[in-house]
Amino acid sequence: MKKVAIVTGASKGIGREIAKTLARENIQVIANYNKSEQEAIKLKEELKTENIQIDIKKADVSIREEAKELVNYTIKKYGKVDILINNAGISEYKLFTDETDDDWNNVINTNLYSAFAMSQEVIPNMVHNKCGCIINISSAWGLVGGALEVIYSVSKAGMDGLTKALAKELGPSNIRVNSIAPGMIKTQMNSKFSEEEIKEIEQEIPLERIGKPEDVAKCVKWLIEDSYTTGQIISVNGGWIIT
Repeated sequence: MKKVAIVTGASKGIGREIAKTLARENIQVIANYNKSEQEAIKLKEELKTENIQIDIKKADVSIREEAKELVNYTIKKYGKVDILINNAGISEYKLFTDETDDDWNNVINTNLYSAFAMSQEVIPNMVHNKCGCIINISSAWGLVGGALEVIYSVSKAGMDGLTKALAKELGPSNIRVNSIAPGMIKTQMNSKFSEEEIKEIEQEIPLERIGKPEDVAKCVKWLIEDSYTTGQIISVNGGWIIT
């Protein structure tokens, strides 16, 4: 029987590449999106040309009721959830003193609360099956903090804390929980940086290049296949940040 995976924020960037990679590994993917319906449809059609069927499902996973509906939909249709990839995320790039309560609520709810809610909703099914894999896509800034991205850094550090604590709690049920903390990855979220700024960053990276979504997706694939890694924060950053 195929494994079943929910990937949140799967219509663009890292989430899109994760969804494609898992689908090509014969995993039944439910690719979640919120506002980017056209991109999600394009993803489904792209994989269809490879004779691969994925499911796309709209849900704002920062809202408990919609997170619950996404999980219930998956279990009702496919009978289980083997894998949860908490990837949905947004950023704010401004001075901390200019941040507002709305900025805080939007970023924390989208990045951190969604991981909390989605994990809570899938865990009963995983515990029942005595098997599961939860992977949180955090960030290098969750490890070391990023200037002009304070709230984003807080949200990602929170995801890493969730990962470590939950891994200890769920280990006896054979459920593994890990985080992947990407560095600078070529995605729409990082399009705010100019070519000159990107080149400056590349000079700081030992591998002398920014990453690609595929680099993160390959790490996700490995964490799913592995059976003895849990509670870890895996840095995929070309050596830019070594902790």
